[in-house]
Amino acid sequence: MATDLEKKAKEAFVDDNFELAVDLYTQAIDMDPNNADLYADRAQANIKLKSYTEAIADANKAIELDPSMTKAYLRKGTACIKLEEFQTAKAALEAGAALSPGDSRFINLIKECDDLIAEETGLLPKQPAQSSLSPDASLGTAKDVPMQDNSHEPAVMPLVKPKYRLYRHEYYQKPDEVVVTIFAKGIPAENVAVEFGEQILSVTISIPREDPFHFQPRLFGKILPEKCRYVVMSAKVEIRLAKAETINWASLEFTRENKVPQKINVSSGMARPTYPSSKSRAVDWDKLEAQVKKEEKEEKLDGDAALNKLFRDIYQDADEDTRRAMKKSFVESNGTVLSTNWKEVGSKKVESTPPDGMELRKWEL
Repeated sequence: MATDLEKKAKEAFVDDNFELAVDLYTQAIDMDPNNADLYADRAQANIKLKSYTEAIADANKAIELDPSMTKAYLRKGTACIKLEEFQTAKAALEAGAALSPGDSRFINLIKECDDLIAEETGLLPKQPAQSSLSPDASLGTAKDVPMQDNSHEPAVMPLVKPKYRLYRHEYYQKPDEVVVTIFAKGIPAENVAVEFGEQILSVTISIPREDPFHFQPRLFGKILPEKCRYVVMSAKVEIRLAKAETINWASLEFTRENKVPQKINVSSGMARPTYPSSKSRAVDWDKLEAQVKKEEKEEKLDGDAALNKLFRDIYQDADEDTRRAMKKSFVESNGTVLSTNWKEVGSKKVESTPPDGMELRKWEL
């Protein structure tokens, strides 16, 4: 079954229906959660949808399941470039290039990263080099400059007080998840620890010679720890909290003042945006037909369209004899007569009667 879904997902991707492709890949992953190809292919569909964070998470999972999968590194690098995470992108692309030497895709993207990194770092002011020699001393030899011996003086080490750094954070939510972003630039992934509880989020960022940063809020609602995940990027840490219930969080943190949350109305239990798919949906055809008929009756037409509608309404509500009369008179008169009296037209042929000012002509074939 997962194979069939994967095939349909690939077809949807080829047809540029990327939302449907993501949905089908998600269903396939639910059936085969250890298939690295499914994650890597869903990452590509997410890139097409510009869902770059989701693409990075999928690529990371694919790499975790199959560290030799080159396309996973390629897609991670591509998504990171779109998010302007150039250092992270370059590291992923270099890892992929090591697995596939000579692949022009990696070579070109690594060069692009180098150019972007150079452009980014080029914005920083450069400090001029300081020389310990006077301009005149540079004309002599080293022995012309007397060296001062300070070896007998004790070395004085500057006292560095530990620093405590604060990181700004923000959040937004979807029906099934809350996304928390902590803006921490240049923090290595190994220095970030994130833990999930039933209603607790714990984030610790440890930097050498600094006091650790702790962010441990009691969350507004309960979450599913096993479905939560996070990604450390060069400028931020993005955390995705899977909601235990599809309720609207009034705030990120729980407080006693918060009102009872309202349940979000999500059709069929799906939190993803709706779009055309092959899934069956219940349709009230009687209600739909009644609505169409109502719109047809209320429709205002002019000219021939109004006349044709009148004739259709008469025919629709007529008895069998009236319908027979209308058919016979219209056909035999070549469309010039329309009678509803079967007793009048049923026993004889209906002759053509052209409108005033026009004459009837017979065409010879």
